[in-house]
Amino acid sequence: MKAPLPKNETERLNALTSFQILDTPPEPSYDDITRLASYVCETPIALISLVDRERLWFKSRIGLNLSEASREIAFCAHAILQPDIFVVPDAREDQRFADNPLVTGESQIRFYAAAPLVTTRGEALGTICVIDQVPKTLNDKQRELLGALSRQVMVQLELHRHIQEQERQTRLMEEYQKTLKETNSRLEEAVLTDDVTGFRNTRFLHEYLGDYLASDNVGGRKISLVFFDMDDFKRAVDAHGHLMGSRMLREVAQTVHRLLGPDDHLVRYGGDEFIVLLPGQGRKESYPKVVRMKNEIHDTPFLRGENLEVRLTASFGLATCPDDATDLQQLLAVADHYLFRSKEKGKDCITLSEIR
Repeated sequence: MKAPLPKNETERLNALTSFQILDTPPEPSYDDITRLASYVCETPIALISLVDRERLWFKSRIGLNLSEASREIAFCAHAILQPDIFVVPDAREDQRFADNPLVTGESQIRFYAAAPLVTTRGEALGTICVIDQVPKTLNDKQRELLGALSRQVMVQLELHRHIQEQERQTRLMEEYQKTLKETNSRLEEAVLTDDVTGFRNTRFLHEYLGDYLASDNVGGRKISLVFFDMDDFKRAVDAHGHLMGSRMLREVAQTVHRLLGPDDHLVRYGGDEFIVLLPGQGRKESYPKVVRMKNEIHDTPFLRGENLEVRLTASFGLATCPDDATDLQQLLAVADHYLFRSKEKGKDCITLSEIR
């Protein structure tokens, strides 16, 4: 006889799912309880079974090779309908099970007893059951101990759910922290990025140089600062418009950036002024790089994507630390002074201090 569904079947299945226990590997803590049930009740078979929608799944089993069975013929499907210990002394004489294939077939089940696994909200998830192939019954002590073991199984299930929830919360926290870190990184990047060229801005310049030139860091370290701005850029903007002016600045920045090393930094200082930071490089290393910047700007036709070929030049000032200055303001001032000298000399050139 097929067992009817519990009145709270939907809630019961939801509760079972919430424990995240189905199809998990065997665990000694459950097997110890099952082994104890077999010993206490003097049966060759003991199971911790969970009644799923259409199957009976065994979290732990002693004396049985199966990992699951059909709910349609399961004794446990009847047991979860009972509030207390459920005992079938001889299945052949019980009309609910007399024609059950587990009784008439190879399994030859005769005796069955089970204590339901019940949540604090009254949902019966399954049973801890004992089985024998000969008729028998349980004494009061065995009934009491089987009930106690069912409560111990529920303690293990609750502990499993708690651990699963803790792990879920940990994963969520890790994901949140990762997202927060990525968001903060993007915000920091945005704060340090020029919105016209897509390269660095003055905030980055001051933070980077401030750290690099800190008194406890300078020592023997060197850095070159290249200050350049576009020659007669207003004339190009007047000829092609402010939108094209922004695109020209972006293309100039891209042109220069292609000449830089992985540790170099390009900064838009403001308007059509740029600064290039060359860490670890003095005059000898940086001057040839500045020459390439100047020549590349001079030789590149800009706005070709707009069917134009705008020619531009730039004037450069080069200052190095520690040769020209040892702090941020001095280094900027020296580079700016040399840039002004380049303008005075006729533009499209580079000025730096003489090598001593």
